[in-house]
Amino acid sequence: MEALMEEQIERYAFSHTQKPPELLDRLEQETRSIRSDFIMLTGRAEGQFLRLLAQIMNATRILEVGMYTGYSALMMASALDAKGELHTCEIDPQVEEVAKRYFKESPYGHKIHVHMGPALETLVRLSGRFDLAFVDADKGNYPNYYDLILPRLRVGGLLVFDNVLWSGKVLNPRDRDTKAIHELNGRVQRDERVDNVLTTIRDGILLVRKRTE
Repeated sequence: MEALMEEQIERYAFSHTQKPPELLDRLEQETRSIRSDFIMLTGRAEGQFLRLLAQIMNATRILEVGMYTGYSALMMASALDAKGELHTCEIDPQVEEVAKRYFKESPYGHKIHVHMGPALETLVRLSGRFDLAFVDADKGNYPNYYDLILPRLRVGGLLVFDNVLWSGKVLNPRDRDTKAIHELNGRVQRDERVDNVLTTIRDGILLVRKRTE
């Protein structure tokens, strides 16, 4: 009964979240049809959550680590003003091909700059400050992404990590990825430069606000 209730609550929340544009519905459907790992798709609820964060912050420069098929990038890009830009990092050429097709169809796609290759190398090369950063990539490097991205955020900027509960495995971390996520969560909690909250949205979203250099 408990599992059924959770499923019903998820459906209720989904049905009371603003619908995405038809383009994103098509992107989700194609992702589900061609990728066995489609669970990685951001989807309506989290996509709208990220979009609202960008809107609330009046973000003009956004950084994303882990583009996948482009759903979250398109959601966040739609919150940018005419001169805004989003830089996204990806390593998989198959998802790059899908994402770029949908970027071309979107009125916001021209704001998105795709950087292919290992994100840790890309982050070293990127210049300038960002208002908002979203990380949903290889979990083993979460602490490294934190170290590289935080200095690139403006004061008051927001850093968002996905999957920080890792299906509950953080309660008893054993493998490399889980240990890395657990390390990140602890490091952020102890960092006096930031404000933070770990939410139970989906698989856990960690919000980190930079309050000082």
